[in-house]
Amino acid sequence: MKFMLVDKIDKLVPGQEITVSKNLSLAEEYLADHFPSFPVLPGVLILQVAVEAASWLVRLTNDFSHSMLVLKGARQVRYGNFVSPGQCLQVNVKAKEIGPDNSSFQAMGTTQGIRALQANLQLSHFNLIDKNPAAGQIDQRIIEHLRQQYQLIAADVDETD
Repeated sequence: MKFMLVDKIDKLVPGQEITVSKNLSLAEEYLADHFPSFPVLPGVLILQVAVEAASWLVRLTNDFSHSMLVLKGARQVRYGNFVSPGQCLQVNVKAKEIGPDNSSFQAMGTTQGIRALQANLQLSHFNLIDKNPAAGQIDQRIIEHLRQQYQLIAADVDETD
């Protein structure tokens, strides 16, 4: 992934649930266009925070066994409150199922205690080597990079088993 929207993992129950935070700053580049006189986090990026949260839950549940996690489907997506600069979006993702190649989740995002997002997500997960035998080293580099990113966003995570 080229950028990461999740700023912090607040709570983690491997295999079950994760809660993450995204603090929105006026300095974020996409706010200049969305919308110049009324800057808010675009809905697709609110959804992306939920996808990233679900991806972290899969990675941490399966000990980073897959280099690739991609959105397979988003259903029953509903938006509520805007997320404006200076506000914190908190997203809670609960696993319905985490399987070997696919997973499904229920996501809820709030800001200032008001719903900003509700969605059902499906992710597909795989390794590049499964599709190209020469890609094994790329999988290893990606997984190592993801482990390093996790260390940055999970410094004070409340982890419950």
